[in-house]
Amino acid sequence: MHLAAHFPGVNSTTVWSDPRSGSQIDFASFEHLARTAERGKFDFFFLAEGLRLREYDGRVHDLDVVGRPESLTVLGALAAVTDRLGLAATVNATFNEPYELARRFATLDHLSGGRAAWNVVTSSDAFTGENFRRGGFLDRADRYTRAAEFVSTARELWDSWTPDGASRPFAHRGRHFDIAGEFTVPRSPQGHPVVIQAGDSDEGREFAASAADVIFTRHGTLEAGRAFWADVKGRLAKYGRGSDDLKIMPGVTVVVADTDAEAQEHAAEIRRLQVSPQNAILTLEQVWGRDLSSYDPDGPFPPTDPEPDSGFVQGRVRVADPFAVAAKWRALSEEKGLSIRETVIESTTRQSFVGSPETVAAGLTAFVDQEAADGFILVPHLTPGGLDDFVDRVVPLLQERGAFRSEYTGSTLRAHLGLAEPVWKG
Repeated sequence: MHLAAHFPGVNSTTVWSDPRSGSQIDFASFEHLARTAERGKFDFFFLAEGLRLREYDGRVHDLDVVGRPESLTVLGALAAVTDRLGLAATVNATFNEPYELARRFATLDHLSGGRAAWNVVTSSDAFTGENFRRGGFLDRADRYTRAAEFVSTARELWDSWTPDGASRPFAHRGRHFDIAGEFTVPRSPQGHPVVIQAGDSDEGREFAASAADVIFTRHGTLEAGRAFWADVKGRLAKYGRGSDDLKIMPGVTVVVADTDAEAQEHAAEIRRLQVSPQNAILTLEQVWGRDLSSYDPDGPFPPTDPEPDSGFVQGRVRVADPFAVAAKWRALSEEKGLSIRETVIESTTRQSFVGSPETVAAGLTAFVDQEAADGFILVPHLTPGGLDDFVDRVVPLLQERGAFRSEYTGSTLRAHLGLAEPVWKG
């Protein structure tokens, strides 16, 4: 299987109140998690991106990450303190340009000896766009067409240098980009940095099947994972690709303890800390679309219906059907006699694998053996030591099972992932 480490902090994952919780911007935090991942022989280290601070009713959400350094700068620094670990940055294809971004990733690939990866994301909301000259002009329907052309254009730029080190002029004429010139960075050690796509929509799945090397997704059960696997892998053939050309790696959380019972108890406590009373109300506001601060998190649900598209919450992914979510949560609350906070905890549980080291290792292996995933992107609940237990207690069992490498056998991220170097298209 393949394993990656996600630097925590997005949404309500991080338990800020834990005394072991450290800085989100101090380089020592990034270094600790990256070194732990490399000690565990992980494939890559993964950074998310935040281009604007999230807001509720015009106020910055104070239970979310405020400091979010620029990802490629952080990875450039990590390249100097790691040797084999892949370095993946999430960078938006809506608010960047191909020449600049292709140059930055090619540079990171050279600095790291072939370990760079780009997680391609898109944005259609004007709220984020206000930080950029382009603003919010991009229609939602156009975001993947731009992203697809963006990736294709970047690959043209990377291919404008021959494998033997000769530079050739490039020219791209398309709907979104019309550029020509000469690229300044020679072909990098991997040929192209690894391309990751994060998304679960039909458009996202199609984009991943056509253009990505890894898809970062989320599915909570073995059955859902197998269905996702069959759907996405089934789309590859029409693009001339095989099953091994795209790695499916869901984001997961792991809670490990000496026994399964202790792990379940610890997981429940983590969820209570993640869903604080204030976070419970904020989660409700994301669905209802209005101020609910007057409600008691230990009390019943609001009697009113949601107000979709109210603009009350800014910077978060829209709830697709707030009326259906509200009805589901109300029904669960009434059936089990749960408060707002208890319902949010039960409805948004994030722990994917909970148990003793043996139980967690068996669960991860089953997902891969039964074609529900090629591997996992671990999202710890603590910064920066949230992977320590997993690397110390679970990875050795995976290695004993023959399910995970004991040593790196290659030097590039493509080698770690078992991906072929792209054929140069001259």
